[in-house]
Amino acid sequence: MREPRLPRSRLAPPPCGADGLTVRLLRDKSSRRRLVLNGLSATVAAVLLVFAVRHFSQTGWPLANANPRLVAAAGVLFLLAYGLKAFGWQRLFAPDERPGRLALAAAAGAASVGGAALPGRVDDAIRVAFLRRYPGRKPGVGTLCLSLFMLGLIDTIALAPFASVAAATGEVPLAVRIGLAVVATAGLGAAGVVLGLPRLGASRRLQRFRVVRWLSSRVTCAREASAAAVFISLSWLVRAAGLLLLLGALGVGLSLPLALLFLCAAAASGALPVAPAGAATQAGAGAAVLVAAGLSTTQAIGFAVAAQVLVILAGATVLLGALAWSGGRVLLGRALAA
Repeated sequence: MREPRLPRSRLAPPPCGADGLTVRLLRDKSSRRRLVLNGLSATVAAVLLVFAVRHFSQTGWPLANANPRLVAAAGVLFLLAYGLKAFGWQRLFAPDERPGRLALAAAAGAASVGGAALPGRVDDAIRVAFLRRYPGRKPGVGTLCLSLFMLGLIDTIALAPFASVAAATGEVPLAVRIGLAVVATAGLGAAGVVLGLPRLGASRRLQRFRVVRWLSSRVTCAREASAAAVFISLSWLVRAAGLLLLLGALGVGLSLPLALLFLCAAAASGALPVAPAGAATQAGAGAAVLVAAGLSTTQAIGFAVAAQVLVILAGATVLLGALAWSGGRVLLGRALAA
């Protein structure tokens, strides 16, 4: 005989506190799916790393004759750049929708690893998909896309001073100077958009439009955007320092103008709406401006490939670390609940 169903009020209450939350998460099938997804993502990242190492071991590793200490220091700076950018990106979300910094850094790492083979601009889709699956707060797709749009604007703002310095100090052809001037001017335009969007969202005349009402509750205020710009500027500054050390490691010399030229060219190429693999496009653009600045083709290509390899390895390290952390927490909780 089937037992009568008890009223909800007489059922045992769900577990409370951290242990109870862990038990509920473990009972949820979605947590097991996340664990499997994290494992698959980590496997893909590891396989890509193995294939990259195997490829360069056969064709010639671009860092074979480099100074190992300077290369290691550059790699650490690239890792730090991911963290600083995650701090800045987090500021572009509303406080109740902000993903964790580790999740944002891992999403950037996943985009960097994916950009080694996928066409340009697909990296944004990778970021969105990763954050929608990673444990923790999951903003809506629209909110994530808005944050990426704002992130691109603030990236442009942060790069404007670097482009100005590179144009003023580097001995480069007129065409390259014009390109750097365009990057600097775009930074001023991006600053106008970042400051104007909150006013647009607060406009009473435009509140009758649904998109404006949606924007008003999600757009970043000037104070948060300024804080994001500080962290993102520091991220680009740290990456420029890493490129400077890498130039020294490869025997080119510690040349700040060359480091800034490569940084601006690679970042500007990332804004192309349609392009081949993102990493290849950035490396190609960076190598082109280095050749225009006077480096030999061999030196320019070797440095561009080495820089992109280090950036991708740093991104893969962040990604694997984040996946190991989240997967370890799930496994530990399961072991404690058993």
